[in-house]
Amino acid sequence: MTFPVPERFVSALTRDTLALVLAGGRGSRLGGLTEQRAKPATPFGGTMRIIDFPLSNCVNSGIRRIGVLTQYKAHSLIRHLSQAWGFLRGELGEFVELLPAQQRTDGSWYEGTADSVYQNLDIIAAHHPQFVLVLGGDHIYKMDFGALLANHVETGADITVGCMEVPLADASAFGVMEIDDSGRVVAFREKPANPAPMPRDSGMALASMGIYVFNTDYLIATLTGDALDAASSHDFGKDILPRAVREDRVFALPFRDPRTGKRAYWRDVGTLDSYWSANQELIGVLPELNLFDKHWPIWTYQAQVPPAKFVLDDEGRRGMAVNSMVAGGCIVSGAEVRHSVLFNNVRVEEYTLVEYAVVLPEVVVGAHCRIRKAVIETGCVLRAGTVIGEDPEADRRRFDVSPEGVVLVTPEMLDQGLNYVR
Repeated sequence: MTFPVPERFVSALTRDTLALVLAGGRGSRLGGLTEQRAKPATPFGGTMRIIDFPLSNCVNSGIRRIGVLTQYKAHSLIRHLSQAWGFLRGELGEFVELLPAQQRTDGSWYEGTADSVYQNLDIIAAHHPQFVLVLGGDHIYKMDFGALLANHVETGADITVGCMEVPLADASAFGVMEIDDSGRVVAFREKPANPAPMPRDSGMALASMGIYVFNTDYLIATLTGDALDAASSHDFGKDILPRAVREDRVFALPFRDPRTGKRAYWRDVGTLDSYWSANQELIGVLPELNLFDKHWPIWTYQAQVPPAKFVLDDEGRRGMAVNSMVAGGCIVSGAEVRHSVLFNNVRVEEYTLVEYAVVLPEVVVGAHCRIRKAVIETGCVLRAGTVIGEDPEADRRRFDVSPEGVVLVTPEMLDQGLNYVR
């Protein structure tokens, strides 16, 4: 069955919007994957980085004025943005602009999500947008922001919050909203111990996605006032939204698939388990997130490498990949790859089995290895005979093992020196 392509909401609204992508968080829950890179720069899906999803959503929505706010371990992120996102035309007023923490106000680094935007208010004002769209840089989803902006204008909102319907059991990890019949937010609590259920579905709660549309004048006035509040933590979820819900017009728009009206795909890949799982989901026959969608491409930088190659065809030594995604530059030589994602320039040698794994770029997996349910960091060299994912206790002695049994391997854990991540 085929579905019609939903109409995009590219209009004067999107063209008069400045997007700010918050990409400065530490991402410490990803462990070794963010030891040397910011979380939004983490590779995802075989060829992309996490930040490519919110940036592609902006560009595909017709929002081509974008600022990326960076802070911690930003070199890998900055390098990727310079390689992948330099195609916008400054002559046409299009840009992806880096906004690093520069101690622009009182000598402090970014102290919270709201403070990071406050410290760039002069830059925002210089672009004269009518609306400011604030996004996290570390979520996986495809969303037309034009629909969010249209709803913002139609409701006369001061703030519009993009939100997801999440199981009540998981809602304590999010900011949870209560809304009336018009969609106006009447209560907001950040990471509540006892989340409020939705009125018509007691098993679900309405959670903030960390996506906000502001009228620019309102944003400037609100953040200026918040900066003067010594009791504030200067955070959108903890301070700005609760106050706005009490005093101003805040509306919520649930994120739904425009084709079906059902809850759309959105993943927070902030833990090793969620990162591994989201990559694994892509391998399915009909994955919920369609990376082959020509109408909503995910833009990125692609390494200039030859096609993937599979060699040797002997019984027990056959180069093959099944139910997997294999990027360019890979060589699978007399080995089996099953239910795995291989990034570019991975080499897997003979008599080896790799299954349920996410293997980042420039990895070598030697002969006679067995690798299962693992994430292998960029640049690792797994020596011949290495076994990972079969003995949890042995894995814990050498590597990081997640609560759900995903094994993370980095060059440092293999005593292969400090790894320069790309």
